[in-house]
Amino acid sequence: MVLFGLLSFLGSFGRFFFNWGFSYGGVVTLICGIIAIIGARSANILVWAIVLVVVGLVGGGLGGLLVVLGGVIGLITALSKKA
Repeated sequence: MVLFGLLSFLGSFGRFFFNWGFSYGGVVTLICGIIAIIGARSANILVWAIVLVVVGLVGGGLGGLLVVLGGVIGLITALSKKA
């Protein structure tokens, strides 16, 4: 997610530089990727698992799908610890 966000941001920067408009999709994906990297260590904590699911849905793409999968596995782990 970080790599694709960075590439998208750099690709849209050229359009901004030449006054062709600016899309914030790359920035959002980049921020979601950084949050996913930070939260990956704490995926088995309930709050971070929910954050990872939301970040994966917002980030989108293949990286977002993998983050959602990690968040769901973290949710299962966090809920099975409490039982």
